[in-house]
Amino acid sequence: MLVINRQLDNGFTLIEVLIAVVLVGIAVASLVAANSSFTKTNAAGVDLSTAEFLVEQIRELTALLSVVDPQTETDTFGPEEATFADYDDLDDFNDISFSPPISADREVLNDFAAFSQLITVENVNPTNFEQVIANHDSGFVRVTVEVSLNSRQISSASWIRAQY
Repeated sequence: MLVINRQLDNGFTLIEVLIAVVLVGIAVASLVAANSSFTKTNAAGVDLSTAEFLVEQIRELTALLSVVDPQTETDTFGPEEATFADYDDLDDFNDISFSPPISADREVLNDFAAFSQLITVENVNPTNFEQVIANHDSGFVRVTVEVSLNSRQISSASWIRAQY
């Protein structure tokens, strides 16, 4: 009587195991690469959110300030006051950079020391807000805030303010 050993037919061949190992390895490598991409994207999102927060701090700080000096009523761009704490009008902030950045309460935000805020105030043409004009007859100014992280610009925002 001939007895056939069927136990050999129940397992996987070496080629089948090798293919399965390769497929699992590719899947794991793909997951690791995807996780790395997600981490980088999340970090970029955090940086952008922080930059937008810092732009809003300047917008809130300058929202209630007069466009021209309230005491002299001149619109000389740049600070007329000796210290930052005494800046009382919007044009005092022209070409001012804060690193570390500041809050709307004029407090230094040391937790964001790698960031900086650059503020530019410019007279613009009343019929074309993109056109900067040299004289102060416009009645409109554009405020631009650029936020940088380690000297690399992350965000920029502009808004228009009327002088009157």
